[in-house]
Amino acid sequence: MGEVRGCELPEYLYYNVDNNVWVRDEGNDTVTIGMTSYAAALIGDIVSCTLRLVGKEIKKDKSCATIETRDWVGPVKAPVAGEIVAVNDQLAVTPELVNQDPYGKGWLVKIRVYDWEGCKGELVTGLEETLTSFDARMEYDGFSGC
Repeated sequence: MGEVRGCELPEYLYYNVDNNVWVRDEGNDTVTIGMTSYAAALIGDIVSCTLRLVGKEIKKDKSCATIETRDWVGPVKAPVAGEIVAVNDQLAVTPELVNQDPYGKGWLVKIRVYDWEGCKGELVTGLEETLTSFDARMEYDGFSGC
């Protein structure tokens, strides 16, 4: 497990640093998507999470979920194009799981990706590249830490 400024970043995941999301390869061109611990810390306590529906086609860099905090409402952008095949129904009742366990119980959606091989080349992965990329992003955002 890597860490930057107190934010955990597992090295076995793929990341879209600009959108602050992680992607886990589940095999068979299916991935799980969630928010990073950095994103969750940056926006604060999540009070609502609205996920797109199973069967919905998602375009790359378009919303797969909407997150709401006390002070902010915004999209979670999918770094891949595909069809939603599962959603984390627990988040309707306990959206704070995204803050508490962003890489486990706080996952958002599972997508069957149209071109996983092409998409994963655009994502950051591996410990050194992940930590360096997020440190630069946190510096740019003026973020002190999780």
